[in-house]
Amino acid sequence: MSCPSTTLPTRTRSSRRSRTTPSRSCSSRDVTARPTVESCPKRMEFGPCGGVRSDGQCEMLPAPCVFDDAVPWSGAVAEPGPVSAPLILGDFSCSPFDAADVVATAAILARSCDAVLVGEHQNRPDFPPTIMGGLLLETGVTPWITLSCRDRNRIVLEQELRGLAHVGVRTVFCVTGDGRGYDVRPDVTQTFDLDGPRLVALADSLGMLAAVPETPTAPPVAARPLRLVYKQHAGARLAVLNHVPSPSVAQEFVAAARAAGLTMPVVAGVAVFTDVVSAAVLQGLPGLELEQGVVDDVLAADDPVEAGIEAAVTEARNLLSIDGVEGINLSGSATARGTRFGAEVKAEVGARIRRELGR
Repeated sequence: MSCPSTTLPTRTRSSRRSRTTPSRSCSSRDVTARPTVESCPKRMEFGPCGGVRSDGQCEMLPAPCVFDDAVPWSGAVAEPGPVSAPLILGDFSCSPFDAADVVATAAILARSCDAVLVGEHQNRPDFPPTIMGGLLLETGVTPWITLSCRDRNRIVLEQELRGLAHVGVRTVFCVTGDGRGYDVRPDVTQTFDLDGPRLVALADSLGMLAAVPETPTAPPVAARPLRLVYKQHAGARLAVLNHVPSPSVAQEFVAAARAAGLTMPVVAGVAVFTDVVSAAVLQGLPGLELEQGVVDDVLAADDPVEAGIEAAVTEARNLLSIDGVEGINLSGSATARGTRFGAEVKAEVGARIRRELGR
């Protein structure tokens, strides 16, 4: 039985994408064991997503995830070219639909961040990606714009990608997307026309630089390094790792991924929190883990803000010492005291890291 092929467009330049198959062959056993698109509530073909809970349960249904292994990419295999990762990638959050706050928050993060990662939250809609990207470019910062498959079919995704390219955004963060909470706009249909790897292939075919997430601690844990390699096969050029309990977990993951063929740069997630709320938000995300001892120390400190900043700097220092990790992602809201104060916290973390490194 032949491997199923994707209908997404591919580049014609042989230097970027070849028609060779992935190193893991697609046998009849692989295909017959593969869950159908309809069996996954996110309609994923190349699963599992990063939101699988620690007990193997689906984040959207009270049932086990239908994927017990990573599904190999079966489309055209991209040939990765040289790409530089930002040393410091800062999470970007602002008041929804507030252009003035976009500009003000971006100016704060620009003090120490090489680029900002604009999230797409299931419970807090904001400006469309093209508008957000344009606003950030006007302020002089480099945006990585998240595109989620949750609320867009493939035609709208292509429109967004072409619009981002038109305004000058180069990097798009391709995700399947978190499922919307049962109490968040229950009247709105969740689309999931594509999944993350297929969105990567679409972005790559249109000349965009595709970045992708991976969650080292989400089940099936043993398959996660190879799944990141499969995303590279689809056209991903940069990887961002979600939070792990300790730098040693990230080190083991990156080593396993590189042994499996990973060549693209890795940006590792650094948890930035200074109070109970900002820590709880990170701990509540499916598949993500924080080191509980560090959380307890920060929250019990006389000055939790200073303790949180120092904890983030320490984690960043340890992660940047890992072979294959080229940058860090200052992740999280950092505080419950508003988006601008959170940006100040992350900017200070970035500044201290730069001083340590002389960069």
